[in-house]
Amino acid sequence: MSVSESPAVAEPLLRPVPPMQDPATRSAQRYLVLSAHDYRTPRRANIHFITDELAKRGTTRFFSLRYSRLSRLKHDMRLPLDETANTIVKHKGVECYLWRTLVHPFNTRRRWLRPVENAMFRMYSQNPPAILEQWIRESDVIVLESGTAVAFIRLAKRLNPKARLVYRASDGLSTIEVAEFIAREFDEVCGTLDAIALVSPVMADEINSQHNVYHVGHGVDPGLDEMGDPSPYPAEGIHAVSVGSMLFDPEFIAQASHAFPEVTFHVIGSGRGGMPGYGSNVVVYGEMKHAEVVRYIKHARFGIAPYSSEQVPAYLADSSMKLLQYDFFGLPAVCPYAVVGTYASRFGYTPGDADSIRGAIQQALEAPHIRYRECLDWPQTTDRLLEPERYPETHLEQ
Repeated sequence: MSVSESPAVAEPLLRPVPPMQDPATRSAQRYLVLSAHDYRTPRRANIHFITDELAKRGTTRFFSLRYSRLSRLKHDMRLPLDETANTIVKHKGVECYLWRTLVHPFNTRRRWLRPVENAMFRMYSQNPPAILEQWIRESDVIVLESGTAVAFIRLAKRLNPKARLVYRASDGLSTIEVAEFIAREFDEVCGTLDAIALVSPVMADEINSQHNVYHVGHGVDPGLDEMGDPSPYPAEGIHAVSVGSMLFDPEFIAQASHAFPEVTFHVIGSGRGGMPGYGSNVVVYGEMKHAEVVRYIKHARFGIAPYSSEQVPAYLADSSMKLLQYDFFGLPAVCPYAVVGTYASRFGYTPGDADSIRGAIQQALEAPHIRYRECLDWPQTTDRLLEPERYPETHLEQ
């Protein structure tokens, strides 16, 4: 099969479901998203796509947390937005607010500093700007993304007890190493949330609640297939693609490029330039618009998720957006054994082990392009995020 052919479909891509609610009611809804992301950044996470959909349904606001002068030390991707901090900016129909403080609380990773750390989080959560309090009061639905947003669940319950509170667990709190204050706070308040939407059922083990926990994975753009044309590659040659910077392992690219000189490896948005060990068959790109990235994915022979450690969280098998997009296009994927999961189109290797890397790539080169995984689009995903109790497949076995 050539890389330009459409993948065979093992099962229907999208299942018809009843509308979430009457369109007239939906348009009257007012949504608020609390996240450490900002809706305006070029790099998009699942919360951005969810916000896109919310903006079609009603008044939508996006409040960005955990940003301060300290963010410069971490090269925060929101730094280009610094001049707009603490002001309301409308972007693509969404009211955005980047809350900048002098400092923001963080995990010190030092037990002897825990009292100071806890005090910082308490001060942060108890002294929100007036605009956040106003937006909370005016919201019908509040979506809180995993992380610092947890500190504001009690505030939302107090200021607007009628609002529906939905927690989007984009990551496990232990995986992103949140401060003890956030982990403890979530344990205490998670049972009061209307819904906890996990990107992978594996994450349920660390949730101190059961009655309100659901599995709502990521979605894909409804027009993703059409977005993937035309091919960005030359007509001849074998092309592999790696997308993103999360836990990126440059050593994998170095070993793979020398083991398979006939393959051109396209490395997109890794956060690094060309590395000394890369072969001449490696092409490195910086950040790229999503629509362009999709073209590189659709027309590749295989995809790569070169996570740098065998200790990557198991839920990445379900939650990795790049792996989901590889799956959508029926693209064989090479990734560490830890994130192969139950997916037939993935071929595992042990990071640092040249023989297993070679074996996984060879299997991927020989594998057919078949879509084994059912993929929902973002409207369907957002329906399930807002009201997961209406969809039996989101329910987790107790």
